[in-house]
Amino acid sequence: MNRKLIIFDFDGTLADTLPVFLRLFDEAADKYGFKRLDRDRQQALRALDARQMMAIHEVPLWKVPAIATFMRSGMARSVTDIRLFGGIEDVLRELKARGVELTIVSSNSRSNVVKTLGPDIASLFSQCECGAALFGKLPKIRKVLAASGVAPEHAMLIGDEIRDAKVAAEAGVDFGAVAWGYNHVDALIAEQPARVFRQVDELLSGIAPFRPE
Repeated sequence: MNRKLIIFDFDGTLADTLPVFLRLFDEAADKYGFKRLDRDRQQALRALDARQMMAIHEVPLWKVPAIATFMRSGMARSVTDIRLFGGIEDVLRELKARGVELTIVSSNSRSNVVKTLGPDIASLFSQCECGAALFGKLPKIRKVLAASGVAPEHAMLIGDEIRDAKVAAEAGVDFGAVAWGYNHVDALIAEQPARVFRQVDELLSGIAPFRPE
């Protein structure tokens, strides 16, 4: 699949933040008065989108901004515990070498993202639009597209959540689903992604730089 621009999600796509997220979710539940994560239903919960997750755990919508701030701060305190998925660094370097423009759109903070990536890997990205609202990635994606000058049909959003698939459709870009993140791959396939990446190295075989016909 020829692409000029790849827009990466961060949490669950480039970095394995799930263990930290699960701990912080329970801390936020205690602090803001909603249900802790039901560990016995963890696999079933992976089939749900973010809104369904919040409904099941009775998360008050009006508290979401405060909860998001709490989670980002918690991630910052735990940033040394977060690692990139194995093989991601090599994939990013190779995609960059092939002439593909790399960007990030994330609800995590820029500081957390850059610290986890490290200066060398962070420098591979032309844009890093962070701090997006839980349901508010669309403006960030449009900003990336406008700044890059790349038409939506020549871009792809790669992510691990149902909400990534939905915002890609809103933005008019193809969605590439990764199988190693939060939502189960079957739930992502139901969103009809342009491509499913089951292993990290498939990002290389599945993405080629744009070649005009």
